[in-house]
Amino acid sequence: MIADALLRAENITRSYGNTPAVRAASLSVTAGEVLAIMGPSGSGKSTLLHCLAGIFTPDSGEVWFDGRRMDTLDDARRSELRRTAFGFVFQFGQLVPELTVTENVALPLLLGRAKRKDAHARAASWLERLDLAKLGGRHTGELSGGQAQRVAIARALVTRPRVVFADEPTGALDSLTGEHVMELLVGLAREEGVTVIVVTHDARVAAGADREVVVRDGKVTDPYATGIVR
Repeated sequence: MIADALLRAENITRSYGNTPAVRAASLSVTAGEVLAIMGPSGSGKSTLLHCLAGIFTPDSGEVWFDGRRMDTLDDARRSELRRTAFGFVFQFGQLVPELTVTENVALPLLLGRAKRKDAHARAASWLERLDLAKLGGRHTGELSGGQAQRVAIARALVTRPRVVFADEPTGALDSLTGEHVMELLVGLAREEGVTVIVVTHDARVAAGADREVVVRDGKVTDPYATGIVR
């Protein structure tokens, strides 16, 4: 186990009924690291990500964030942690269609009780960085897939999170657009000193990470034997 880990899982398991999705999985991620979790569809990699992010509670094992055990927290405290310390980018963006681009990016700040004016100003700043400033007043249905994912990146980073979790962020995009989106996510995260954990089955996406682990049948292996408890 990596000694200075920001986030770590220790022998976690998670099942759906009688079907195991994650089996005795352990891994560590350091502050500022970009980690790729690879594996085929149905291998358990997304379930593992959701356990690391506090969306799911593992059936057994432990999840620690910044020296604090996370899996034993109640729902309200885990929700607060996800809102303040974590950012998320999903395969299909999961933007709110009723809101404008600026309102989507500002939403995590508003949920954290930021003033509307301040939230919109910070959202506009991130849209500028992602070359989306002219699209702030549009609704998400008017965006291309690549534009929508760039909005999702802005929303994930606007709260200045410690960790960004990305679940197949390029899965719905063509290869060229997906490569551009991934370069933006990793580049901006490095500028901000943010840890990134990205789930992918695409070797080209994983190539931009500092390290990769592989999930097969719910078990984690590390091709480089770095930071993994077996």
